[in-house]
Amino acid sequence: MAMTTTMIQEMSPAKELILQNTKLYYEHYPHPNPNAPVIIMIHGFLSSCFSFRKLIPELKNRFHIYAVDLPGFGKSEKSRTFHYSLKNYGQLIVEFIQHLQLVNTYVIGHSMGGQVAMHAARIAPDKIKKLILLGSSGYLKRPSSFIVRCSYLPFFVHVIRRWVGKKGVRDNLLTVVHNPELIDDELIKGYAQPFTDHNIFHSLIRVLRHREGDMLPDEMKEVQSPVLLLWGRHDRVIPPTVGERMVKDLPNAKLKVHDKAGHLLPEEIPMEVSEEICSFLDMN
Repeated sequence: MAMTTTMIQEMSPAKELILQNTKLYYEHYPHPNPNAPVIIMIHGFLSSCFSFRKLIPELKNRFHIYAVDLPGFGKSEKSRTFHYSLKNYGQLIVEFIQHLQLVNTYVIGHSMGGQVAMHAARIAPDKIKKLILLGSSGYLKRPSSFIVRCSYLPFFVHVIRRWVGKKGVRDNLLTVVHNPELIDDELIKGYAQPFTDHNIFHSLIRVLRHREGDMLPDEMKEVQSPVLLLWGRHDRVIPPTVGERMVKDLPNAKLKVHDKAGHLLPEEIPMEVSEEICSFLDMN
């Protein structure tokens, strides 16, 4: 039987909805069992749900998976009205859970997405059971007031565009992976694609303006959800020492450092990360 356009659309994982007057793109990989637990995946800075492309196949046979492009990134709207603070990103994830009426929910956050996940858990501890943070951002301070003031200058978008493109996608990927052989044309294309929309640079300016500092230790103590911290031994973006500090400040956390990975754990060691996640969530 020939498949109709409607049938193909229903099978596609690509979805959209409006939250906070902003179009949010996400991908949904449903599990046949409607009662299977839910995992929400949150990407890092300058990334998108593409960064979970190798981890999703390892987990989708056990979970309902929702991979979200945060506003300003990936295929989500590059809104000029959305408030791009970490806390509001966390609020957005809570509203996402409420809108889709998700239950039995776990959240994975990579890099900056780790801060977003912790904010969501702090805002709505009753809606998020556990967190898995992969090379999570931690202890970064907010941009200086001088940089924030400069962001209002008309030419600043050109500064941002030049800063992002200074090294090129391949050189930037060499910074985040331990094994350079992992960098192929598909990986480069996946990370380059969002920057074909030049509105992303205006969104990055707003991220710069609105981004408060990372959670303080006293704030992290309010994250009561159990937390699994996974790190790459060769992470040159956010070194494992950050994880060693976070595991002390979070009240219910444990840390595992992997020897053969850098910052991009979902791409570098998806099977190992999947096994750690399933063990942590008692799914083995």
